[in-house]
Amino acid sequence: MFIRRHPFIFSFLIVIIVTISLFAAVVFFLISGKDSAFEFGDRVGVVELKGIITDARPTVKQLKEFRKDESVKAIVLRIDSPGGAVAPSQEIYDEVARTVPLKKVVVSMGSVAASGGYYIAAAADHIMANPGTITGSIGVVMEFPNIEELVKKIGFNTEVIKSGSYKDIGSPLRKMSSSERELLQGVIDSVYHQFVNAVAHSRQIPVEKVTAIADGRIFSGEQAKEIGLVDSLGGLEDAVAMAGKAGGIKGDPVVIYPKKKRFSLLEFLLGRSVEELINTVSGIPFWWLSSSLK
Repeated sequence: MFIRRHPFIFSFLIVIIVTISLFAAVVFFLISGKDSAFEFGDRVGVVELKGIITDARPTVKQLKEFRKDESVKAIVLRIDSPGGAVAPSQEIYDEVARTVPLKKVVVSMGSVAASGGYYIAAAADHIMANPGTITGSIGVVMEFPNIEELVKKIGFNTEVIKSGSYKDIGSPLRKMSSSERELLQGVIDSVYHQFVNAVAHSRQIPVEKVTAIADGRIFSGEQAKEIGLVDSLGGLEDAVAMAGKAGGIKGDPVVIYPKKKRFSLLEFLLGRSVEELINTVSGIPFWWLSSSLK
């Protein structure tokens, strides 16, 4: 009824709705940028790994998505990390290793890709670093603060009830016993050998040669290339170009990044690092937080 009586108004409303829809689509396209679904052609997916490694899930998810995307012919893993926790580093390493047989993975090292960052990089087809990238630091460290003397000065006492002699191992309120130190050294040695063997296997370097430099020392990208820890020197653009060629892409590849995570009020107010810390601390004795690949 309204349409018959007011055809002009109705048409005007339709035009307004269509115009708003088109405007919203254009804005979405511009804001999305490299993440936009409107990019066509054979593509190179770039996964970024930044900061201390505490959670493998985001990186593993992004690698899986690009691995399953048929339009993504190769993946660049951009690492800018000093390392982090052992298990997340191993999880990402395993995911890279699962991806390599299906799609080429080129690692691009940023300012630093050391310890756990290098652990992950070792699984890729090719490692590219800047000449001044800080890398290496193959080793494991576990640190326990001791505030026993401070506690004595302020007159603070604790009573510990435990189910076994090692249940409060690493407590900052007392000195570590020789048996506890021996037990923890065994854990460190086990993880260390896992690290060394992973690098030796993935890089096709004899274990003895890796062990000789796996004492925690760091290298520049240029030094790392000389000893076989890095394949070539170059920046992110060079890595993208190499990945494109390795993936059979002719000309300049379309570069895409994972879809951005939806806005989180918690992250906005507290910052992602705080949220990650909360997730990490939950259910874990606090004195274990220093255990990491460094």
